[in-house]
Amino acid sequence: MTPYRFALRIVCAAMLLVLSGPIALAQNYPVRPLRLIVPQPPGGGNDTIARMISQRVAVTLQQQVVIDNRAGAGGLIAAELAARAAPDGYTLFLGNAATLSVIPHLQAKPPYDALRDFAPISLIASAPLLVVLHPSVPATSVRELIALAKARPGQLNYASNGVGSTTHLATELFNSMAGTKLTHVPYKGLAAASTDLLAGQVQLMFSSAVAMLPHVKTGRLRAIAMTGVKRAAVLPDLPTVAEAGVPDYQAGSWYGILAPAKTSPAIIDVLGKAIVAATRSPDIIERMSFEAVIPIGSTPAEFAAHIRNEYTRIGNLIRTSGARFEP
Repeated sequence: MTPYRFALRIVCAAMLLVLSGPIALAQNYPVRPLRLIVPQPPGGGNDTIARMISQRVAVTLQQQVVIDNRAGAGGLIAAELAARAAPDGYTLFLGNAATLSVIPHLQAKPPYDALRDFAPISLIASAPLLVVLHPSVPATSVRELIALAKARPGQLNYASNGVGSTTHLATELFNSMAGTKLTHVPYKGLAAASTDLLAGQVQLMFSSAVAMLPHVKTGRLRAIAMTGVKRAAVLPDLPTVAEAGVPDYQAGSWYGILAPAKTSPAIIDVLGKAIVAATRSPDIIERMSFEAVIPIGSTPAEFAAHIRNEYTRIGNLIRTSGARFEP
């Protein structure tokens, strides 16, 4: 064998090894439990969706998916932790509208880049918010709430999951469009906020339907509207905010799973297929629909496009709505 042919074989073998590396990695992946970082305490809408999907993904991948709840700062703490994690496919992040399209526009120097520090895997679902009041509030409709708020400016307190959260943005958008002055009371997550709402310490909340529907059904809270573009199938008689008195109003949340940037495309593909299969399983579709959540299950490219579009849309909304985000 000539030196030239020997060298050529070495080069070809090296190239084959490089090209086959991601394939071999994907074939062996995963070999240990995965961690899914959730930007909310247990019991909130994000947490409910995360557990719903992770249980099905765990079965598909034959590995446990451990939920790591990291509440605080509207999701910033969880997002930063996920962005700095090793891109090995074993740390995932449940991103949402707040962490990927709101917080980046509220922080002068955010500790992560929503468009560069993550590898989108799949957009799981979208969800309108439910406008709920404590029964002590003398209003049974959006118009009555607006009239009451205008008669008592600053006296009605609303809870949110935290400064910069989707629930915060949605209510401040309502303030801006309806001409009301509802006072913000931020909490570190939905569980704490709902506890005070149920106790009457705060009067209302634009919140996750997943978490609030049980309390509405038992009469502990009063639902007056949904924030989406159309009525929810599970509450067909409940109008949208736009129908009920604030034309063109629309707000809501969405959930998707991401990995740290530079995660192998082969691993992203394995995870994406497992997540989409989970999202499209009949039992998950039924559970989501029952809780006013719309299942999606997108490709990584579709999710990346969604994030870019929402990043721009929400950024423009924050700049032009007149909303204020003070703790």
